[in-house]
Amino acid sequence: MVQRVSSARVVVEGEVVGEIGTGLCILLGVAREDSEAEAERLAGRIARLRIFENDKGRFDRSVLDVGGQALVVSQFTLIADSKGQKGTRPDFSGAATKDHAEPLYERFCEVLEKLGVPLQKGVFGARMAVELANDGPATIVLDLGFERPT
Repeated sequence: MVQRVSSARVVVEGEVVGEIGTGLCILLGVAREDSEAEAERLAGRIARLRIFENDKGRFDRSVLDVGGQALVVSQFTLIADSKGQKGTRPDFSGAATKDHAEPLYERFCEVLEKLGVPLQKGVFGARMAVELANDGPATIVLDLGFERPT
């Protein structure tokens, strides 16, 4: 999930570990089936995602175009499945294990930086407080079009 922000920061145990001004707050969930190629493709798509307004108020500029930054936060809860549940507890079994997810999270961040997007990160696997000012609000849920088994 990508949110256009005027500012965002991540706090862990009372300490600010990442903070940006204008840019994107990216909440990144990694599924068991995700691969390095998908992480790279997603980073490229987000770097070029035109969700910043031009002079006419149209979404026509990317984070690169506006000289913005990215704050990338790992969030396995995005992979929750709530379909077909008898109760109200989401199923997180589709989320990748830490050993699989963390390298993909890091690869995503590396590629985003190589594409020219300055970034800050949360702490993988930590309990974090994410504070942001959503600009618009503008929030985009990106799906690379891969079918996920249910």
